Amino acid sequence: MKIEVLGTGCPKCKKTYENAEKAIKELGIEAELVKVYDSIEIAKRGIFETPALAIDSEVKITGRTPSKEEIKELLKKS
Repeated sequence: MKIEVLGTGCPKCKKTYENAEKAIKELGIEAELVKVYDSIEIAKRGIFETPALAIDSEVKITGRTPSKEEIKELLKKS
């Protein structure tokens, strides 16, 4: 499973990354967690509000910081 946090490195983006990291650890799953800072790559995916969270290349959340619990639920469904 590949989880991407897309954003500019703003505080909300960093918090999203931290929440994703905690969710992965708490669920005990193997996942690759990646930060995507490239604004061109972000725009190519149709994301115009950050932070965004993608799981296996599918964008799940944009424009807000998801909680750890919300990320855990998304991971369970993926």
